[in-house]
Amino acid sequence: MKKKISILGSTGSIGVNTLEVISSAPDRFEVVGLACGTQVSVLEKQIEDFHPKMVSVGKEDLARGLQQKFPHLEVLWGEEGLVSLAKDSRTDLVVSALVGARGIEPTLAAIESKKDIALANKEVLVAAGALIMPEVHRHGVRLLPIDSEHSALFQVFENHNRNSIEKIILTASGGPFLHRPKETFPLVVPEEALKHPRWSMGKRITIDSATLMNKGFEMIEACWLFDLSPSQIEVVVHPQSIIHSLISYRDGNMLACLSAPDMKAPISYALSYPERISTEVVRLNLAKVKELTFLEPDVEKFPLLKLSYEVAKKGDVYPAVMNAADEIAVEAFLRRQISFVQIPQLISETVSAYQESFPLSLEGILGADAWGRRKAEELIKVLS
Repeated sequence: MKKKISILGSTGSIGVNTLEVISSAPDRFEVVGLACGTQVSVLEKQIEDFHPKMVSVGKEDLARGLQQKFPHLEVLWGEEGLVSLAKDSRTDLVVSALVGARGIEPTLAAIESKKDIALANKEVLVAAGALIMPEVHRHGVRLLPIDSEHSALFQVFENHNRNSIEKIILTASGGPFLHRPKETFPLVVPEEALKHPRWSMGKRITIDSATLMNKGFEMIEACWLFDLSPSQIEVVVHPQSIIHSLISYRDGNMLACLSAPDMKAPISYALSYPERISTEVVRLNLAKVKELTFLEPDVEKFPLLKLSYEVAKKGDVYPAVMNAADEIAVEAFLRRQISFVQIPQLISETVSAYQESFPLSLEGILGADAWGRRKAEELIKVLS
C-alpha cells in the first residue's frame, strides 16, 4: 500500500526535493496535499505532475485563481487552509517544511490528528518544543527529522542504547564566511551571504548558516528530539559536510553518519522509515574526498551560536523570542535595512529586552513570537 503524503511548503527547497524523491518511487508514495505561500506557478506544475486531492495557498485571491484552473481540486487558503490540510484524514505522513514559526499550528494539528511528521521546519521545535514533544508522545506518532544533522543522529541512535551517550556532536559547514576576517563583516552584502559553499537552501536558512544561527537552532532542536541538555551537545565546524553528526559514548567510542551533502538522502529516509529505498544520491568515494577537517567554532566571530546556548538554558519562551527576532533580522538584512553585523546585535538586544510572562502554551508561544517581532521592528528603526 502506498504511503500517503502531504507537504507543507511544497515549493521551497525541501518541498521540491521531497517531490523528487516521491517521483523516483511512484509505487511507494502518493501525494495527497500540497501547500505553499505565493509561488503559485510552481504549485500549478506540481499539481499537474502529482495530482493531489487538495492544496492550500497563502491568500484568498490566489486560491480563487487556482480553483478556476483546477475546478475538481479542493483549494484552501490562509492559516486555516494549512491546518485543514495537515489534519486531512487521507494523509499518513505530513512533511513540515514551512519556514519559521508559522509552521507551529499546522504541525501541532497534524500531530493531534495522529499523523506522522517528517520535520524540516526546525523553528517548530525551537519555539515550541515544550508544547510539541509532549503531544508527540501523547498521540503516539513518529517525529522523523529531515535536517541532515538530526537525521544522522536519528539513524545512529536507532540501534544503540541512549543511556550510554556522553554527548552528541553537530557539524557545521562554517558557511560562506568561515575564513573571512571578522573586521570585514560590516561590508558583507546579501548576495555574498546567500552563496553557501555546500548546500542549496532557502534564503532565510542560508543567511542563518552564514551567521551560525542555524546551528544554534539545530542545537535546540536536538535537545527536544533526543531529550538532551545543551551541555550534552557540541558543535564543530566541518567544511566538507560529509560527516553530518557524531555520537560520543561513555566507553570512548564514537559513531558517525556520513553521506554526500544532498538533502534527498535524509528526506528519503524520513519518507520510507522504517525501510530504506534506493536513491540517486551520489555515493561517497572516501579516497577522492581524501581528508576530513574539523575546527572549533569561533563564537566571537559568530556570537549567535553562543547566544543560542544561553537561550536554551533559559528555556521558557526565550527561544520563541529569539526565533522571532531572527526572522525579522534576516528579512531586514535582505532588504538592506541593517548590516550583516547588526543581525546578531538586533537578536541579542531583543532577547535581552524580554521581560514579559507569556505561558508555555500555544497562545503564549505565539504571543512571545509576536512580541519578539514587534520589539525587533522597533530596534530596526533605531539601528537603521
